Amino acid sequence: MPLPAGETSFLTFRLHGSIPATTGRALKAELRQAQEASSTHHRAQKQFFVKFDAVLDRAPIGPAFFENEKLAEVLAGEIMMLEETGFAVPAFAILPNHAHLVLHLPASSRLSFAKAINLLHLRTGTNCRRLVRPKLPPEAEFWQVGWFDYPVQDEPELARVLAYVRGNARQAGLPARFQEWPYVGPEM
Repeated sequence: MPLPAGETSFLTFRLHGSIPATTGRALKAELRQAQEASSTHHRAQKQFFVKFDAVLDRAPIGPAFFENEKLAEVLAGEIMMLEETGFAVPAFAILPNHAHLVLHLPASSRLSFAKAINLLHLRTGTNCRRLVRPKLPPEAEFWQVGWFDYPVQDEPELARVLAYVRGNARQAGLPARFQEWPYVGPEM
């Protein structure tokens, strides 16, 4: 897939409490050190992401709400709704405690990644909370605040990111259902 004009980004967002706080702080400290020691922040981000995603894939603690197919369908539907707002969604993957999303924002758009993800968090958090009400106290957060954002710089990198997103569930050792719709989409 050629990289079209505009911005393309690889985003990862996760459920609240899906990474131990000490591990999260350690990963962020490593990222800061790597960015200070390197002139290429892009490489430091890649290295951070590999460690960050490995922790999420192991799911050491926290909720795994997207093991529930109804919740995964809510998230998949909201991701696909991003296309109605002007984004292109070349790929996404929903795993038990996090999601990966490749989003393209055309150059002519007035939208922003931040606004889209905040809206996605709000809408899916509200709808999913209704489905998990007995398991989640009303004051508990659904999504972890923030997300990992990695700007895609060229066509070869886009091809690697798309392959990663589509193969992540298999590499994480998840059951076959996480490797197909509604957990992975769309096909190009």
